[in-house]
Amino acid sequence: MDALELLLSRESALKLEAPGPSTEELDRIFASAVRAPDHGRLRPWQFVVINEDQRGAFGDLMAESMRRRDPTAGPGELAREREKAFRSPTIVAVVAKLKQGTKIPDVEQIASAAAAAQTIILAAPALGYGAVWKTGAPAYDPFVKTALGLDAADQIIGFLYIGKRAGGSSPIPRPQAADFVTTWTG
Repeated sequence: MDALELLLSRESALKLEAPGPSTEELDRIFASAVRAPDHGRLRPWQFVVINEDQRGAFGDLMAESMRRRDPTAGPGELAREREKAFRSPTIVAVVAKLKQGTKIPDVEQIASAAAAAQTIILAAPALGYGAVWKTGAPAYDPFVKTALGLDAADQIIGFLYIGKRAGGSSPIPRPQAADFVTTWTG
């Protein structure tokens, strides 16, 4: 696929199913992700892969996170939270590992990790997969960070769900780029 066509046709998949990317395909996806812009060459990214066989444990983690945040959450809410882990066969948590004591502000390090996440979102369809970027409360929960082997200061940029597309596309119309562009005239 032509690179510009890939960018112009990018959209979140409504539904994903197995199979997910192979180990070799994930290696290619991550090799593209670490090409993201990186002011100061800090390499502030980490990618935590949750494979198909770990989705049950990840779902339990998501539900426990909800229960800790909201002790009044009922069984139905906890079940819905647990089911989010089964949105796709492969989940990648993209993390900004902030490097303190550098001249590079946190926001630039977070932007670099977000650029790496966007690259993953583009590399997946280049290899024939669909992808969706989600965050939600678990992304900001220190309990979830610890369970994923992260430090409290680390920032989860998002959970990227990757698999074969199933079903249609979002009916939400795309914005017109001209609505977001101005030209500075001094």
